[in-house]
Amino acid sequence: FLSARKWWVVGTWQTAGDAFIGHAVAVSSLFCLWQQLYFFTVADAALVPTANAPVITQMTTQSKAVPVPYVSPGPYLVEYPYEYHFVINEPEKCKQQKPFVVLMVPVAPHNRAHRDIIRSTWGSESTVLGKVIKLFFLLGLPTGEGVEQIQQQVLQESREHQDLIQSDFVDCYKNLTIKTMVMLEWLESYCSNASYAMKTDSDTFLNVHNLVNMLVNAPRINYMTGCVTSGAAVRRNPTSKWYLPVEIFPEPQYPRYALGLGYILSLDLPRKLVEASRHVRAVYIEDVYLGMCMKHLHIPPANPPNGNLFHMFPVPYNRCTYSKLIATTVYEHTDRASLWKDFKRPGPFC
Repeated sequence: FLSARKWWVVGTWQTAGDAFIGHAVAVSSLFCLWQQLYFFTVADAALVPTANAPVITQMTTQSKAVPVPYVSPGPYLVEYPYEYHFVINEPEKCKQQKPFVVLMVPVAPHNRAHRDIIRSTWGSESTVLGKVIKLFFLLGLPTGEGVEQIQQQVLQESREHQDLIQSDFVDCYKNLTIKTMVMLEWLESYCSNASYAMKTDSDTFLNVHNLVNMLVNAPRINYMTGCVTSGAAVRRNPTSKWYLPVEIFPEPQYPRYALGLGYILSLDLPRKLVEASRHVRAVYIEDVYLGMCMKHLHIPPANPPNGNLFHMFPVPYNRCTYSKLIATTVYEHTDRASLWKDFKRPGPFC
């Protein structure tokens, strides 16, 4: 039995039967090539735990009615009439230990190297300042050549580490808004007993100690923070990666929002943001879209207590500097294992 939560935008409900994973890959791959995002529905598969394994993994293999035919709204909006399911889930992890912070890292299915380096560096910190930290990686479905092999590797990785959450949307850049809403739905359904969640990119260095230290005294409701920007101009150049035409987003500036490299939410917000998404036309720029939903809720993202805690652009490694920040992107060819080893060595940071 599948219970669906539906997102409604621009005045119509979009409903459909469940779809084969393979069918979803084939259809959604075309949409990604067209660089389109879609309105969507998310459904949670009722999964039954095995006797001795805390990880719960199940592939969606049944289809129902023929899905509603796709009608494109254009390349900048989200509209998708399929129901999404959690192909790999960890529904018990937050029940076993109440987390203070849940770290959610979106990463492509094929990119195990990024997941492994996070597991062996800042993602290995499960208790900080007496607070429980949980780490999960959020994946969509692989696409392109070798899909079956990649998916089998993902399933094996899930059995090994029990930290993957995978839903059956196609994993591509233009589907980041879908990925974000799936993340919020999962947090609401399976981890609402946590105090905070942080979404952070896989190319980020995270100082978990400073994160926890900041959150110990932070608000517990209606709280969102990170690298917050106000008054950012909407990109009108059609060649821009973040282009939005006037007919899609008429205002000259985006609402206040937290940049996607790493933002923090109190755990009352996922439900509220999911509700807001029913009334806010969804655009493909995921962090901007969350800012639009926050504006709808009349909850402005808060500035962090220190303006140097979050860095959008890579900060060259310096042990003293990194001891004072929370998150920064890192250069592509950074040896993150060596960086982490140096950062965690005994002795004063500065």
